[in-house]
Amino acid sequence: MHLLLPVGIVALGAASLIGSAGMGARQTFGLFVEPLSITTGISITTIALAIAIHNLVWGIAQPFTGAAADRYGPGLVVAAGAGFLFVGLGLAAIATSSAVLILGIGVFFGIGISCTSFGVVTTAIGKLALPEYRSSAMGLASAGGSLGQVMLVPVAQNVLYGWGPAAAFFSLALLALLVAPLGYFLVARQDGGTDPTIESGITTRAAVTQALGHDGFWLLTFGFFTCGFQLAFVVTHLPTYLNLCGMAPSAGALALALIGLFNMAGSWGCGWLGGRHRQRTVLAILYTLRGAVIIAFFLAPKSQASIIAFSAAMGLMWLGTVPLTTGIVARVFGVQHLGTLFGICFLSHQIGSFAGSWLGGVVLQATGSYGPIWIATAAAGFFAAALHLGIRDDPVAAPLHPA
Repeated sequence: MHLLLPVGIVALGAASLIGSAGMGARQTFGLFVEPLSITTGISITTIALAIAIHNLVWGIAQPFTGAAADRYGPGLVVAAGAGFLFVGLGLAAIATSSAVLILGIGVFFGIGISCTSFGVVTTAIGKLALPEYRSSAMGLASAGGSLGQVMLVPVAQNVLYGWGPAAAFFSLALLALLVAPLGYFLVARQDGGTDPTIESGITTRAAVTQALGHDGFWLLTFGFFTCGFQLAFVVTHLPTYLNLCGMAPSAGALALALIGLFNMAGSWGCGWLGGRHRQRTVLAILYTLRGAVIIAFFLAPKSQASIIAFSAAMGLMWLGTVPLTTGIVARVFGVQHLGTLFGICFLSHQIGSFAGSWLGGVVLQATGSYGPIWIATAAAGFFAAALHLGIRDDPVAAPLHPA
């Protein structure tokens, strides 16, 4: 409980529900790939492209929505994001053409989730928390957001196979709209303060220039590409891959739900470790373990036991990168422009997500197998681990906030 008090239980609860709506809906997209192709005639490659575009749009929008939250607060940004999520999922529900599907999932949903996920919600918690609790608090917020994956994946699967893709998308759209007012609970602290931003007098432009001139920021940004690549490939293509391996359709839903369940412990655990050890070291270990788990699962015979083991292991490392990466940005550059700077770093993550979602479909169509992309996904983890070990993570000489 002592970890909650410096942030506020209400703020953490609101952050968890907001993250659950957007991230939970996003984690269900892999369940829709084959059913949506069957009911609409849209190819699997095009559906994978729409999912990939939402990752790219999310990344492009994140620096701007993060900057808006830095300047105006998260309340208005989250409310607008809930509206975008509702429209995006609604368009996906009625889509009968590639253009409408891409507009809904790719564009509107991408903008909406940039307003309701890490770059706005987690950074708001980071600003509210005292420095010694920041990493753990952001880990708790990320863990709470996984509740949506645990709950929405089985709900979406039941509605999907009971009433079809349109009903499932509409259900997710209504749930997303319910979180619209919750962003206003992210601006009040236990001490009664309403503005957690520590003013330093430095402009957003100067802060961005400072970050772009720091080699550690670039290494962190390049490493974050791997996280996006790995997660997007798994969440988009794991259900289809398991179907190709002869597993029951429920195996994909079970895997995604288990990833969300174990991510609740993993996100908090990684945040807790980041508060006690160098965050760059924890990240390097995390990426190394991810690579090892991915290659082991690919080579192992597919069974319920191997699916459960893989899902549990990946879940423990799933979003643990977020509090650690955000924590490094806050440690080096301060918190005043945290949303903006994390948003720039997160753009690389989403370029990786675009590549992971899209290339999975391309490789499957070209070769009839996911084998090459599984190997590339594992290798990327080892490369990212090496990058993170070289990060200079000492606070900058002219910090963006007073000690």
